[in-house]
Amino acid sequence: KYKQHLTENIAPEYGPEPYLAYGELDDIIRQLSSKAPASADQVSRAVSISAPPPTNARGLPTMSSAEITDENFFSKMDSELTKVEAHTLKVVTDLRAQIQQIEDELEGADLNDQATVDRMQAETDAIAEKFLTLEKYVNLNFMGFHKILKKLDKYCPGNPCKTFYVSRMHSQAWVRGDYSDVVVRLSSIYSALRNDTTAAEEAPDASQSFLRSTAKYWIKTEDISRVKYAILRHLPVFLQKTSTGESDSQLTNSVYLDNDQLELYHNRLDKSPGAIALRLRWYGGGDPDVVFVERKTHRDRWTGETSVKERFVVKENEVKDVLGGTFPIAQKKREMLQKGTSQEEADEWELLASEICQVLQTKQLVPTMRTQYMRTAFQIPFDESVRVSLDTNLCMISERGYDTRGGKRWHRDPSKMINHTEITRFPHAVLEIKLELKDGNLVPPRWVTDLQNSGMLYEVHKFSEYIHGCSVLLPEDVRCVPYWVDDVSVRDFIIASGGGR
Repeated sequence: KYKQHLTENIAPEYGPEPYLAYGELDDIIRQLSSKAPASADQVSRAVSISAPPPTNARGLPTMSSAEITDENFFSKMDSELTKVEAHTLKVVTDLRAQIQQIEDELEGADLNDQATVDRMQAETDAIAEKFLTLEKYVNLNFMGFHKILKKLDKYCPGNPCKTFYVSRMHSQAWVRGDYSDVVVRLSSIYSALRNDTTAAEEAPDASQSFLRSTAKYWIKTEDISRVKYAILRHLPVFLQKTSTGESDSQLTNSVYLDNDQLELYHNRLDKSPGAIALRLRWYGGGDPDVVFVERKTHRDRWTGETSVKERFVVKENEVKDVLGGTFPIAQKKREMLQKGTSQEEADEWELLASEICQVLQTKQLVPTMRTQYMRTAFQIPFDESVRVSLDTNLCMISERGYDTRGGKRWHRDPSKMINHTEITRFPHAVLEIKLELKDGNLVPPRWVTDLQNSGMLYEVHKFSEYIHGCSVLLPEDVRCVPYWVDDVSVRDFIIASGGGR
């Protein structure tokens, strides 16, 4: 029973009052279902205020006007939604004020005094725990509203309302609100208390041995904030130069290129030696100003080689030249040299651009699949030992079958609606941990091991957003699919996108 679950998980500091009155709404539903009210008349456009109301669903006369009606439920729902939203905003406001106090104290604090650092860290930990308590409160109520609305539609099918109220919830601040500024500010405080310093850039020929490892994990939505907290206590949020600083995440779009046979997809899925992925990446919403043309090359670790990612930058209006084989590489190289780029760097750029443009033409690669997500990165600048990225709100969009306007468009027009079979949303966040262990040290930091063993991370070996998108949205063109599509947690989302057709 969800009523019991809700009662058992009430935060002591909140008490029962701010929570959804699940029991009261449940009682109204029981009374309504026993009365079996008639379905609303969807045809008639007139009423008589002197005639008695229609009979109920059992064909019996309706009782007095003072009895429980649907309006009692709707009125109670409205007041409960307002109550939960008000409590959420109040707690967030209080947390921001407490963070401001610590930030003000930091300006004049003696961080060489360990007692001061310990005290301020304990205060910051307390704020973070309050934020996690708030998220649990939001999720308990959000699930409760879903369940009670489902129950109403089941026992009172005459006037279903779940779809309306769920849409309404998603437009309210307690659900759609982005409180990631709290995470960013907490990260800055922890970084200051740790006295994080930017690592020195090492020369490219630094003679050290490295063991690089990368692992990807799925994270349930309800665990995202707790995972963020576990990371930012050890690594700061790495804000990109293009970030506004108001959020801990950045919208990232990547359009992957492939041909009609999905040759690159199948090579990447098989992990063939030297298998490549080519993509056009940009950051932020709307149409891009600059685009990164990227190539990822797979190498088997046992060979002693490591997979590499290489890229160069073009303007948005130059993408069609790259795809069409008319990109003026020689001219661009001359411009680079005139601006002071070294001969070596210009030669490397020319080689990369030439190889990518050549493979685009020889393999007849075109925009095929887009991945989109909000990315949060955690890293001490120039320190490669531990890097963590967290992708949320992940979705994949087919880049096939739309009007390219004679090749002028290389990705979908964001103003046009997308068919449900051309987009699939992913139910989990994706966490990637990259370790670079030096000089034979094979033991990762303790906090990384603790996070991996926390029960909040579900490792999915070699998970790829691109491969997932193709396997779900282009089922007629794929010869094989990745193992993770059989996971029960993604099944409903695959079906919603027409998977299995």
